[in-house]
Amino acid sequence: MQFEDTGILPKGVYNSLVLILYYYRVPMSDAQVVPPETELINIDFRNPFLAGLLAWLLPGLGHYYQGRYHKACIFFFCIVPTFVAGCALGSSSETGTARNVYWSWRSADMRFWWLAQAPLGIATIPSWIQAQYVNSGQPPLFGQFMAPPQLGHGDKLGVPPVLDAIRQKMPHYELGTYLTVIAGLMNLLVIFDAVGGPFVSSAKAYHPPKSL
Repeated sequence: MQFEDTGILPKGVYNSLVLILYYYRVPMSDAQVVPPETELINIDFRNPFLAGLLAWLLPGLGHYYQGRYHKACIFFFCIVPTFVAGCALGSSSETGTARNVYWSWRSADMRFWWLAQAPLGIATIPSWIQAQYVNSGQPPLFGQFMAPPQLGHGDKLGVPPVLDAIRQKMPHYELGTYLTVIAGLMNLLVIFDAVGGPFVSSAKAYHPPKSL
C-alpha cells in the first residue's frame, strides 16, 4: 500500500501526516510514505563580500543590495533605533553627544566596548577619527561628539569634560553603552548572514522504509 497525495487532503494536513508517519513510525499495514516535494528558493547573493561591506556600513544595506528586502527592513529598524537609543543615553547638553561611543587605548581607559560597537560601520567611524585627532594632540574634529574624554577625577566639568564627570552627569551612561554594544553585535551577525547567506542544516536523506 502506498500513501500518496491525492489532493483530497489540504497540503498542510498531508505534509504533517507524512512527517508523523515517517519520523515517528506510526504503525500502518505495509504502508510506504512518499515525502512531499521540497520547494527550494534560489537566492542570488551577488557579490557576497561587497554585501558584507555594505552590511557593515549600514545595517540592512547589504541585504537590500542582494534583493532581500524584508530582511533589510527588519535589520535596519531593529538595530539602528537600538544604537540611537544607546547614544541618546550617553548624551547631554553639558558633556556632548554620544559620549559612550569612543575609541581609547589608554592604560587608564581601555575601551574594549568599542570593539563590539565597531561592527556598526559608518555610525562608529567618527569615533575613530576623533581618537586620531585627540591622540595627536589636536582638538577633536567634531567637537565633543564621540570624542575620547580627558582622564581625571572630580565633580566639575572641565573643557573638555573628564571621564568621571561625564559618568556622573549621565546616570544611564552604562545602560546606553550596553545598548550600543548589543546593536553592534547584532550587526555582526547581519554581516555574516550577508556574506554566507542563511544557515541551512543539511537535509536528512530519505530512504523509504520497506514496512512501517
